[in-house]
Amino acid sequence: MTGHDEGEAAMRVVVTGATGNIGTSTLRALAADPGVTAVTGLARRDPGRAAAPDEGGEKVEWAEADVTDTDLVPLMRGADAVVHLAWLFQPTHRPAVTWDANAVGSARVFDAAARAGVPALVYSSSVGAYSPGPKDRPVDESWPTHGWPGAAYSREKAYVERLLDTFEAAHPDRRVVRIRPGFVFERQTAAEQRRLFAGPLLPGRLARPGLIPAVPDLPGLRLQALHSADAGEAFRLAVTGGVSGDARGAFNIAADPVIDAAELADMLGARTVRLPARGVRAALAAAWRLHLVPASPGLLDLALRVPLMDTSRAREQLGWTPRHTAREAITEFLDGLRTGAGRDTPPLSPGTGGPARAREFVTGIGRKP
Repeated sequence: MTGHDEGEAAMRVVVTGATGNIGTSTLRALAADPGVTAVTGLARRDPGRAAAPDEGGEKVEWAEADVTDTDLVPLMRGADAVVHLAWLFQPTHRPAVTWDANAVGSARVFDAAARAGVPALVYSSSVGAYSPGPKDRPVDESWPTHGWPGAAYSREKAYVERLLDTFEAAHPDRRVVRIRPGFVFERQTAAEQRRLFAGPLLPGRLARPGLIPAVPDLPGLRLQALHSADAGEAFRLAVTGGVSGDARGAFNIAADPVIDAAELADMLGARTVRLPARGVRAALAAAWRLHLVPASPGLLDLALRVPLMDTSRAREQLGWTPRHTAREAITEFLDGLRTGAGRDTPPLSPGTGGPARAREFVTGIGRKP
């Protein structure tokens, strides 16, 4: 754990999207750093005092803020760093809504950080920002970040990368860090991720080994994952400057091993079945159009095209080493699916979907946020 020298100035950090998957882990990592004395967690829905003991304790104060319309400058003034994690995945059937939150909202966050005089900006990009790339070798942070045009998530992540290019050119005195995680899992995020991507029709008990007979082996199904706690630690290191104290630029983060159909089948006690990607995509597209699942077929296209990432730079310059394997992160997630696990924040709470997941049906499964 990279710490601070005795007598070093204490830090105040503002975190957008603080109640989500990576946000809660980032809050806990920052609160555990003795050099960070105060963290302001921004979220559209204030979790209140109920979340305080788990999400950073007394170091954390909460503020209700929406990146699309709240005046963020007063909330950021006097901060030593801003960590931008806020992101809207749904509604996939209304891309203008996610664009407003993710692209325009990010622009507002960066502008507020500049006007508030914040010296360090840390942004959560994604493997999804990368252009299609190889699955047989890892690429470093110089791989193009033009995204995959068929997925709104990827288009938005790629666009925000261009916003950061402009921000860096206009503010060379600011330290800017882009963290590009793989797929992030842990036990307590299962309720949210099931709600966002699988929808209310998926029985969580199916995640038990032995109940799923087969895992589709699709061309290109090779992904990188990591535990949310390890992602939070990477963001803490980015805030505090990493090994040199002045870390900047892009950093890939992911854990070993690479996850493919064989790994998933082994975790689930299933066998693999080779299927054409076109057929699986057609089935997913039909289910999405009928509002049976919230995840769009573009997300499958993206998953099959994202490159494998080289994480050497994060290990060498941030001093980051994941404590969990990718397999451990996914195993925890599957356990969380079976038990309906979550956290005491609005995005992660199992109760957010309503009794018997009724609220998920009412919102149209991907039609409304």
